[in-house]
Amino acid sequence: MFVKLGCFKICAIDAYIVGQGVRMGKVVLLAGGGGHTSYAYALAQHLDGKCEIESIVPEGDELSYAKLKRFGLVNTLPKPRGPKTSLAPFLAGLGVSLIRSSSLKLGSDTITVSTGSNFCVSPCIKAWTKGSPIINIESSVRLVKPSKTAKYLYRIASLTALQWPEQKEFFPKGEVFGPIFARKEIEARNDGYVLVTGGTYGHKSLIETLDATGLENVFLQAGPHYSPEYVKKHPSWKVIPYSDRFHEIIAGASVVVTHLGDTVLESALVYGKPTIIVLNPEWTRTGGPEDARILAKKINVILLEQLTAKDLLEAIERAPTIEIRSTTNGAELLSGRLLEMLRA
Repeated sequence: MFVKLGCFKICAIDAYIVGQGVRMGKVVLLAGGGGHTSYAYALAQHLDGKCEIESIVPEGDELSYAKLKRFGLVNTLPKPRGPKTSLAPFLAGLGVSLIRSSSLKLGSDTITVSTGSNFCVSPCIKAWTKGSPIINIESSVRLVKPSKTAKYLYRIASLTALQWPEQKEFFPKGEVFGPIFARKEIEARNDGYVLVTGGTYGHKSLIETLDATGLENVFLQAGPHYSPEYVKKHPSWKVIPYSDRFHEIIAGASVVVTHLGDTVLESALVYGKPTIIVLNPEWTRTGGPEDARILAKKINVILLEQLTAKDLLEAIERAPTIEIRSTTNGAELLSGRLLEMLRA
């Protein structure tokens, strides 16, 4: 047990590390926002107190910063591309990111972890030039074809960490660790509300359909589509833009309705919540319908392929009758591999 005050915490950590034979190297977690930050957070939970942790998050991403600051230093870099960024602004942003990445302090005693997203490319190039081993994580929602970031970094990575066996088809030298999700931080309960979340970038069509259902006990995480008008129109709803304590909201839900992203894993596998996936037609640079079908089948949750108020209500009623399939947490296995690399 660590004593959590002043130099006593440092001494306790040092004693642990000496006992485990781990030298105090550093792990740099490149948290690209949204679900990518969730992978970084899950790894940080397992690495906390066992090595030095530095996180790098996109500029302006206050949510990622708030989640990771408890584990150590957090720096920022520009994120070259958002979901709707066109090619020219992306290339310009990539150039700025490359220049800014040149100031990062990376070396052979530092392991650099890419959690996916174009945000990770520039700092990984810097890490490669400085001899820092690169861990390349493929997304949990990529089961049909690889993400571009993971595909590019595969060429320079020391290890490509896969979350599902299907991903071996496009990364034959990769190693399957299992889906990466956070540890449970609070006991699950049932406060009776339906949690509806569109993630970092929101889900306009889902919110519009929810508006037509007549549901009363709703907790809506609206993201950029947040509006006081929803509060006025639905006084029984709880409506927020974002929360850095989102796991507490998931823990109290009766059913979770979400986009295809990390929340699916956290809701179903961490807190055992009946979960419904609703694809967002606006986001074309992430997993698609076939990815969603395979993922839903793997963990036994509902994929709502036709989004109408009637279908949504029927899925919410049916979801609690379906038993979720459990699986090994890849974050525990991958963090163990990182510590082994620091010992070498």
